[in-house]
Amino acid sequence: MQYTYLGRTGLQVSRLVLGTMNFGPDTPEDVSHAIMDRALDLGINFFDTANIYGWRLGEGWTEQIIGRWLAKSGRRDDIILATKVYEPMGEGPNTRGLSALHIRRQVEDSLRRLRTDHIDLYQAHHIDRNTPWEEFWQAMDLLVDQGKILYVGSSNFAGWHIAQANEAARRRHSLGLVSEQSLYNLAERTAELEVLPAAREYGLGVIPWSPLYGGILGGILRKTHTGRASGSDLTAKRLAANRERVAAYELFCDEIGHPPADVALAWLLHQPGITGPIIGPRTLDQLDRSLQALDLRLGASELARLDEIFPGPGPAPEAYAW
Repeated sequence: MQYTYLGRTGLQVSRLVLGTMNFGPDTPEDVSHAIMDRALDLGINFFDTANIYGWRLGEGWTEQIIGRWLAKSGRRDDIILATKVYEPMGEGPNTRGLSALHIRRQVEDSLRRLRTDHIDLYQAHHIDRNTPWEEFWQAMDLLVDQGKILYVGSSNFAGWHIAQANEAARRRHSLGLVSEQSLYNLAERTAELEVLPAAREYGLGVIPWSPLYGGILGGILRKTHTGRASGSDLTAKRLAANRERVAAYELFCDEIGHPPADVALAWLLHQPGITGPIIGPRTLDQLDRSLQALDLRLGASELARLDEIFPGPGPAPEAYAW
């Protein structure tokens, strides 16, 4: 396993992040536990979840599965545990967002479900346009002082949100955001306009989610030909919009002799400022296969070819100004 520092911190995390969103709805608890055991055995020490995962309102189903694994395995000190707050966890008016009240309630609920006394990385799952940064940092700083969380991260923030948040933290002499979890992959590179530059400027590690773009970059066309393709309406819509590029991409992967999923993960690992992509295995086999990307080295010509197939937007503001 390869490790890197999380942004500007001294915290070392694996370059593949174990995503747990499938635990519960798609992956049974016993298999979820086996995946976590196997991930640790493979050297993956960075586990990511969210209070909303499991999609049963207010239950935190996935956090409960992880909590029972932690209680059973006794391996809490072996992992860097990340979870999130923002999404609705009830029907009332104060059961979502990033207010001090909601953050206080949700961190206690997450700690209880996860059966731990602290969360290593507590992430804002989305921007809350109705909560002042001063309120957000007051709540987060208190949790750090209490030892209930160690670091604060963001998810789905725009570049200017990262700047706002960290300038507000600077005024309070707080550490500020140390990571941003963003949609970023070969086929969806909008983050390169402003999110990635802002993250680099403020020293945030970037954690890409959906590195295979819902399966689009995982060899979807060859799976379709063999009758193995499946996916949501969103996946079908994305494929329809990208079919020509995906076909060229899969042909390129055949030329260099590597599976499309490995190439997509490896491309992300080659990008500056990327901590590590989130992999969301449903099975042990999917987990094992993800590690092949760590050993895949893409040369300058190969990276250039991928840029031709999936061109990025270019730097801001030149990309949209003139």
